[in-house]
Amino acid sequence: MFSWCRPSFPLREERGLMVVRLGVALIILMHPLHGFSHPENMPLFGAYLSGLGYPFGEALAWLVISVQALCSLALIVNRLVIAACLGHMAIIIMGIVHVHYPNGWYVVGPGAGGMEWGFILLVCLVGVLCSYCSRRFGISPVVN
Repeated sequence: MFSWCRPSFPLREERGLMVVRLGVALIILMHPLHGFSHPENMPLFGAYLSGLGYPFGEALAWLVISVQALCSLALIVNRLVIAACLGHMAIIIMGIVHVHYPNGWYVVGPGAGGMEWGFILLVCLVGVLCSYCSRRFGISPVVN
């Protein structure tokens, strides 16, 4: 019935997935690159984490940006993708909880600094994760 709207060429889902995987990796990579190029700001990040009740604030701050850098590089070279997605997701969720949730939903517009962008990144990472989990573990997709 709807054959007229289907493309006559094979779909390239892999290319679309690659664009999302690389795009998310490059966007998130900007955070650790900034941290590594401005190490004088890391004590402030560490103090913020300590103020939230986390021990070893500055060491934890360095750990966070190191994990972000390693996970981004893993996504870029297409290795350890499942672990990289999980690492990024853990950090983004903590960022949403501690930083963005108190500011509401919107990043700009009706509000500022909200959760909206973090959720977009999470959805992209979940999509990449689901695709790679189905390849790795043979899980068939829910929707064909």
